[in-house]
Amino acid sequence: MHIWVDADACPAVIKDILFRVAERLQLDVTLIANQLIRVPGSRFIHAFQVPMGADSADDKIVERVSPGDIVVTNDIPLASLVLDKGGLPLSPRGDWFTKDSIGQQLAMRAFMEELRSSGVDTGGPAKFSHADRQKFANALDRELARIKRP
Repeated sequence: MHIWVDADACPAVIKDILFRVAERLQLDVTLIANQLIRVPGSRFIHAFQVPMGADSADDKIVERVSPGDIVVTNDIPLASLVLDKGGLPLSPRGDWFTKDSIGQQLAMRAFMEELRSSGVDTGGPAKFSHADRQKFANALDRELARIKRP
């Protein structure tokens, strides 16, 4: 099992949680981004920089993900592709993307894009909170515990 991180927009506090998980469980964590990402020196933590481009990080993640891998992303189309490959996409706010929910999430994303292109101010996401960080940590811990059970 591997944890892949769509790192360009991933909050630093989530990366810190993932770094601790990598060391504690000796689990590979790879951050993929369009920019240089600094990571702690560890044989379990890796950073991979891809060329600039709208979907270059997403494409690299989809290319490398295997069934059962966890992918940390807030990108709904990427989450859909990860699900198609048998991966487990998790948002930095601690919400799992599932085959049951992804269709509705893609439709809502398209609707919101249509509103924005029409000039409607849809606002942005809520500020990342301590509760979001805790929800992420709990969701990740539950999944890793489930996987480790015999």
